[in-house]
Amino acid sequence: MNDVSIRPFQLTDTEALYEAVVESADALKPWMPWCRSEYSVSEATEWIETQIDAFQQGNQYQFAIVSNEQILGVCGLNGIQPENRLANLGYWVRTSACGRGNATAAARLLARWAFANTDLERLEIIVAVGNLASLRVAAKVGAVWEGMLRGRLRLNDKTHDAILFSIMRSDSCRIP
Repeated sequence: MNDVSIRPFQLTDTEALYEAVVESADALKPWMPWCRSEYSVSEATEWIETQIDAFQQGNQYQFAIVSNEQILGVCGLNGIQPENRLANLGYWVRTSACGRGNATAAARLLARWAFANTDLERLEIIVAVGNLASLRVAAKVGAVWEGMLRGRLRLNDKTHDAILFSIMRSDSCRIP
């Protein structure tokens, strides 16, 4: 299987994160509103600083996807609703690492981490209908397709239908 691990971000990851984003900008821009051609090293630094603080506060948990000491992408839990014990699970992998199961491996590790280290009961993966690669990852992770949400996502000034997947704590023993 893939030699993939996840770990919290460190300030020393700034340049590697920046390089991953720049390499993958064309693939990310349609689905990640923050990604743009002018993405800068200072934006990567600011994002990592924000994520380190958010992780310590328990507001969100962003991880570097790593293999052979190279950052392959990002996976994380955000939109945490403590009162409902749910969070959004998201992921992206740099272009040169796509199509090899890296996002799937990272999402599985993240789901296991979430259920072992938080009191979350439900993880949701919300994917724009046109994002075929991300839809495949959600299915391969073992997330359950719950339905289509009409007009759920607004990306680059366009409304998209989305598919809602979930992983429940009770499902975690069945995550491949």
